[in-house]
Amino acid sequence: MRSPTNRVQLFDTTLRDGSQTAGINFSAEDKVRIAERLAEFGIGWIEGGWPGASPKDTQFFELLRKRRWPSTRLVAFGSMARPGQIASEDTGLRHLAKSGADAACVFGKSWDLHVTKALSIGLPENLDLIHDSVACLKERLPTVFFDAEHFFDGYRDNPEYALEALKAAHAAGADGLVLCDTNGGNIPFTVSQVVTEVIRQFPDTIIGIHAHNDCELAVANSVAAARVGAGMVQGTINGIGERCGNANLVSIIPILQLKMGIDCGIDAEHLKQLGSLSRFVNEMANRLPWQHQPFVGHNAFAHKGGIHASAVRKDSRLYEHIDPELVGNVRQILVSDQAGKSTVHLKMAEMGLDAGLDANDPAVKKAIQHVKELENRGFAYEGAEASFQLLLLKAMDRFRPFFELESFRVIDEKQGHELEPVSEVSVTLRVGPHITTTMARGNGPVNAMDNALRQALLPFYPGLASMRLTDFKVRVLTTQQATRATVRVLIESTDGHAKWGTVGVSANMVDASYQALADAVQYKLIIDKAEPPV
Repeated sequence: MRSPTNRVQLFDTTLRDGSQTAGINFSAEDKVRIAERLAEFGIGWIEGGWPGASPKDTQFFELLRKRRWPSTRLVAFGSMARPGQIASEDTGLRHLAKSGADAACVFGKSWDLHVTKALSIGLPENLDLIHDSVACLKERLPTVFFDAEHFFDGYRDNPEYALEALKAAHAAGADGLVLCDTNGGNIPFTVSQVVTEVIRQFPDTIIGIHAHNDCELAVANSVAAARVGAGMVQGTINGIGERCGNANLVSIIPILQLKMGIDCGIDAEHLKQLGSLSRFVNEMANRLPWQHQPFVGHNAFAHKGGIHASAVRKDSRLYEHIDPELVGNVRQILVSDQAGKSTVHLKMAEMGLDAGLDANDPAVKKAIQHVKELENRGFAYEGAEASFQLLLLKAMDRFRPFFELESFRVIDEKQGHELEPVSEVSVTLRVGPHITTTMARGNGPVNAMDNALRQALLPFYPGLASMRLTDFKVRVLTTQQATRATVRVLIESTDGHAKWGTVGVSANMVDASYQALADAVQYKLIIDKAEPPV
């Protein structure tokens, strides 16, 4: 078994395997930005793609010819020479050699079923192709890795031949032999056994693991391989990849370093960038982050139950397996109908509202009761902390509204089947001693309401000009009531510096939207320290 002082090399294939994810389409420029970020983070090997296979990948390698990475090396991916083709004359291998990469990773068949069924060649010929392809690349590049495709399935059916495939690559000078669970169907126990045997057969060579996630075991299989001595782990950021994805390096890295004491080459300061790296790749892939993703997800260290919140306040180890700051995340205390005194008091402390209060203060009890009553009606404060802060201020009699609603009216008009409908909202507000009425149109009633509210208040509070909505969600809460259902509206707002969420609930979607919009404006005026007119 591997000593915890040993090191595992990280091999990232986000730009190659990850780009094969359904719905993801990186441009060459996207790939360059991701590669630079991975190198900055400290990944040892970055597989950039298959030069010659597509103009985009060829362009990517051209764009990175002038890279200046102190410790990260760029890898070009490709296949062994085609059957019947002399390796030195194979076009694909030439593209790899001329790509400008620091290394090549070439894959070949190690499962006899694939040799006879997919390639339709004899088993000896496949071994010759592997040997000659690796040898050809070693003459032109300093480092060559061999990806033994379908190795675990091949070893199960014909272990002698699977090992012969590795021996052919090893004899040709391969710097590393990577065992691939290409179909993602193996389990950690099997992986450990096979990796242990391969290491015994090739003690002088780096043995790597490349796992797919079709059984949701890619991370477990990768960790199992590292535990018994694998010296390289291949994977992708956020586990993106074909079908069910690849091994997720965002989970593997902290497991190896923080749980097992295995050095991955990522120092403590760079490990704190893990969360931002995960979000960056999601942004480049145009994917919403997985809120519950281990280690880096928004809810990975979120505590909703009152008992949990009370406990982590005393000692975070009681309900957290690591300090979230180690991986660039933060602890969250969520407020809900499960909240207790400790939860609400902790939130008050976070917001700077607990001066002179303790958990038994009547204001805390009042806030808890109000939260539970409102959540019973459908309100949710997990994504609406600005609304929750307003609720706390009201419970403590420390909130003075900047405006109050007198009335609003909504008119939706559609003329003819082809024309777009027109929404118009008039709103009357009391602002200090003033009454103001404004009418505005918009793209739908919510947009019209937002425009009317803003126009009515701007003369009194010019700072609202910088505020805008960044997200708007509607959820139906009582589906059995069909069109009479109650809805919950969640709004996210920003002024270019801060972001905040607010919530509204009503059987009328416009009313629910108004509640959330009004809270958003009230909160903005609080952080601006605005003064109501006199």
